[in-house]
Amino acid sequence: MIQEDGALDRIGALAARHAPAGAAVLLVADPGLKASGITDRAVASLAAAGFAPLVFDAFKSDPTTSSTDAAADIARAEKAALVVALGGGSALDLGKAVACIAPGSRPASDYALCANPLPVRPLPKICIPTTSGTGSETTRVSVLTLPDGSKTWLWGDEMKAEEVVLDPTVTVGLPAHLTAATGIDAFVHAMEASTNVNATAANDVYAHAAIGLVARHLLTAVQSPGDLKARAGLQLAAALAGVAIDNAGTAIGHNIGHALASLRPIHHGRAVGVAVLATLAWNAEQDPDGRFTAVASAMGEQGGAAALAGAYERLLRASGVKVSLRGEGFDDLTAEALAAKMAAPENAPMRRSNARPVTDDDLLVFARRVLEQE
Repeated sequence: MIQEDGALDRIGALAARHAPAGAAVLLVADPGLKASGITDRAVASLAAAGFAPLVFDAFKSDPTTSSTDAAADIARAEKAALVVALGGGSALDLGKAVACIAPGSRPASDYALCANPLPVRPLPKICIPTTSGTGSETTRVSVLTLPDGSKTWLWGDEMKAEEVVLDPTVTVGLPAHLTAATGIDAFVHAMEASTNVNATAANDVYAHAAIGLVARHLLTAVQSPGDLKARAGLQLAAALAGVAIDNAGTAIGHNIGHALASLRPIHHGRAVGVAVLATLAWNAEQDPDGRFTAVASAMGEQGGAAALAGAYERLLRASGVKVSLRGEGFDDLTAEALAAKMAAPENAPMRRSNARPVTDDDLLVFARRVLEQE
């Protein structure tokens, strides 16, 4: 992993470590990056190093299995030797999935939830995040959307990126509300990884470092978007939090967040942010191992587990993340429907990992809180 201002312009040299000169390289780029010139910078760096870059940007947020199949078809047809994923979590998840399935012939959906093993020789991949939240650049997971709108997961060691490039300059243009939502996503990743049933002292090193970085830098990045120190801090936080969830997974906040996004369009970081607001005080009531107390300490709070929910809420609201879901397409969604999606098989692992056992009655309570909180 490299982190420095302008590192995007070095990807041609990095690509040369993993692909032969003159090879086709599939650049999976967030479509919103074209206008800012970021996509063109990546193309120029690859071309200057002697590669033939092919841009795939025909996808939207929460990438679908069909978009993944379309990109994989291009990689196969053009005999791409490398995939570069450039953008937020959607672009990174899509690029990683394409690199893994392109050497085979099956569609992406055939690998969902490990139904079939991924091809043993994936294309090498370079991940360049332009947001600071998902941590996909350091995980072995890709989250894709099935035709019915539900989320599914592809995972395995084959998903790991050969190179991770953190360039704070490419995050400067991120709007304040997305800076906030992605930063909260990184915080939630680290908090859940360090408090769920899979948490370990070794993994907490990554998680607690990420929590401290978000607590120190998020509001500055929101309020002063050109502050590269704050941007770099959030980028590192997201990458470290990605390592943390790669080792330990998440918990009920992500269960609810994925359920919400399966039912209505909502940014992932905001979804898990409001989910944790509805559940953290309940979760931290029982802290026999001191894990929630440790999260509070990592934030700089001295009040122990009892102070954590309040500290989190202050950070969430001060960052500008909108808590209320009213008037955004959720008004006709019942708590019962949301709780049912939270109980769906694809969301079961996150429920089981939660530090405190979650009953069906708890699911309904949480669903009501998420839909009603202001």
